[in-house]
Amino acid sequence: MEINAPDPLPNLSREAQEVLLCVARASIAAALRGEGYAPPEGLPPPCEQPGAAFVSLHAGSDLRGCIGMVRTPAPLASVVAHCARAAALEDPRFPPLGAEELVRVDIEISVLGQTRPLPPGALPRPGVDGVVVSWSGRQGLLLPQVATEQGWDGKRLLEEACVKAGLEREAWAHGARAEVFQASVFSEESSRST
Repeated sequence: MEINAPDPLPNLSREAQEVLLCVARASIAAALRGEGYAPPEGLPPPCEQPGAAFVSLHAGSDLRGCIGMVRTPAPLASVVAHCARAAALEDPRFPPLGAEELVRVDIEISVLGQTRPLPPGALPRPGVDGVVVSWSGRQGLLLPQVATEQGWDGKRLLEEACVKAGLEREAWAHGARAEVFQASVFSEESSRST
């Protein structure tokens, strides 16, 4: 079964993407100095509208931190600033980022479109759809690019989201709520290469 057309993603110009990447790096740098950070005013309009995002930090090909916010009324730039700081210092899977590491990490931002229920009998499209599986207060989210990076098909993506939520692998087919979303993904590395 095919999934309906995706909800539109925020229209992020090249300028808006670069601004958000600068906001993320500035937020991390401030946090490493023990300072607070708030994005400046007068940013491109998409950066000031409510938005959901994940910020991933990569050291070479290795993940170094990833934190995001799915449902929030906060402006996108503020979400990116918060998530960047949290990815650097609060991701429980990794030790806090050291000041000397900041120059070596590449920042990747995934700006999320709206989540919508996965229709019965449908599977997410690897590399296109991210998934959120939730049940009884537990939730697991995987970004669209994870399936491509790991070589997973749609069923495996759902299973891994269940595992991330602390559920049985097949919970998505037995009562757990499964939702899909798309994301606009960009990074400092991709900015430098174009």
